[in-house]
Amino acid sequence: DPLLSDQWHIINDGNLRPTKFVKGADVNVEKAWELTTGDPSIIVAVLDEGVDVAHPDLKASMWVNEDEIWKSHEDNDGNGYAGDVHGYNFVRKHGVISTDDLYDTGHGSHVAGVIAAVNNNGVGISSIAGGNASQPGVKIMSCQIFSGMYAGTVLEEVRAIKYAADNGAVILQCSWGYISGAANPFEWTPQYSTDEEWEYYNVLERKALDYFIHNAGSPDGVIEGGLAIFAGGNEAAPAASYPGAYPDFVAVAATAGDFTPAVYSNYGPGCKIAAPGGEWLGVSGDYSTMILSTGKGTEHPGTPSISSLNHQYVFMFGTSMACPHIAGVLALGVSYAQKLGKTFTREQMTSMLLTSVNDIDHML
Repeated sequence: DPLLSDQWHIINDGNLRPTKFVKGADVNVEKAWELTTGDPSIIVAVLDEGVDVAHPDLKASMWVNEDEIWKSHEDNDGNGYAGDVHGYNFVRKHGVISTDDLYDTGHGSHVAGVIAAVNNNGVGISSIAGGNASQPGVKIMSCQIFSGMYAGTVLEEVRAIKYAADNGAVILQCSWGYISGAANPFEWTPQYSTDEEWEYYNVLERKALDYFIHNAGSPDGVIEGGLAIFAGGNEAAPAASYPGAYPDFVAVAATAGDFTPAVYSNYGPGCKIAAPGGEWLGVSGDYSTMILSTGKGTEHPGTPSISSLNHQYVFMFGTSMACPHIAGVLALGVSYAQKLGKTFTREQMTSMLLTSVNDIDHML
């Protein structure tokens, strides 16, 4: 893949640029690829802006509901959603996933690319669990809850979460959250500080996420229960944002390409793991310390892209970018369990994730 050399977060040999890169400050995926590159039976639901389902590096990785017809107004499979071929647009209430609403950033496509852009196809980027040109990797289900300047209601979010569980997703990728309750009140409007606060004010959201973690997967399949992964938050606060901070979920903090915490990342209580999220050094025209992934194919002001590829590949940074690295690693792990014919519970898989890490204190 021609842009892999710019993806320090996938393979970091320390030589990408003169500063801010240390060998090994990546997700250590290269050795894992010797065991598996992903399995198409493993579905990751991306709750975000829409994913560009026609993107040349993503279209082969999109989940396909074979019983539905694109743009159909009929619910052919009887699941309550008409035309949901690659997922569902819960904001617009139809099966057409969109990336072209006013102020769409390509955020959904970007996180999807980190997880499952097709590897080794001679096109664009590489990903963590995207298989390769001859062997498909994990599949992306687009559960669209944001559309440019519009966001779905809590009820639509709840429907999206239940849809993901009911239609085969075992990992819920959520690069969003509320402002950390520990955020600086002079810069932010802090929200929830305790589990009890979040539960009290977000009963429906809690119930939907409970439904996912307890009802996704199958006791007869590779994993019993679902895994919900959230961005830890970008307020530089000493506590993670909710819902990710809740004990049943995984909130992800962000690191830079030299093993240091990203300057914006939340940290401390509630942040269970860290992964590459990148950062911007403010050097004009040099975005190499950010995360390069798939974009929506059209320009969004303020989002740097590799212009020769027509905005199909863009740089972003944040715990939003760290989050899909963890979702991708989990997807790869579940894929390997599938290959071995093993079954794990949600708790077992989470425990393996949180214990198979590098202690970055020894890396600095």
